[in-house]
Amino acid sequence: MSRSSTTVPVRRGPGRPREFNMDAALDRALLLFRERGYHAASLSELGAAMQLASGSIYKAFADKRAIFLAAFGRYVDLRGSDLRTLVDAKPNGLEKLQATLRFYAEASHGLEGQRGCLVVGSVVALATFDPEMARRITATLVNLEKFLRNLIRLGQRDGSVPAGCDVNSAARTMLCLVQGLRVVGKSGRSRAEMMAVVDQALKLAG
Repeated sequence: MSRSSTTVPVRRGPGRPREFNMDAALDRALLLFRERGYHAASLSELGAAMQLASGSIYKAFADKRAIFLAAFGRYVDLRGSDLRTLVDAKPNGLEKLQATLRFYAEASHGLEGQRGCLVVGSVVALATFDPEMARRITATLVNLEKFLRNLIRLGQRDGSVPAGCDVNSAARTMLCLVQGLRVVGKSGRSRAEMMAVVDQALKLAG
């Protein structure tokens, strides 16, 4: 899987433009947002994390919210790309569904689990008072539920998922499950615990 890299010229006063890699800067910013949350992450901390001077930040972004929105978009794109690559390698609907749940379980233990999910964190911190952020979060969750629903339907067509499975209820339950995994993972859970949850959840489609 290839990932694009964006180089952004930033001018420093009357001198020559200084270039920085936007994707790399956003990757560092989204890590800080995951660990600290939107409100606790200061501009000075973001500048240090992104390895940018304050002048460079303000020439590339209007404010902290603009940094967050860009980082959120990149986070969703990267996670989605990684998930699709993983799922595409599986031969049938049930195995694709299992791969999806395991993808979220793997992100819900150890250090990665404690860092948390930018989508889940945004629901808590921003969705209630930022309409644009609420729309982005809702779209992300709707797309994930649709993705899960399509996998279950694929499994029904190829025979790996029983025809009697309630597709909509199962997809909605699994959406709640994977987001719950990310919340619980913040408290520190083992890989075995998270995978046991996946095994139990797959019985809904079995």
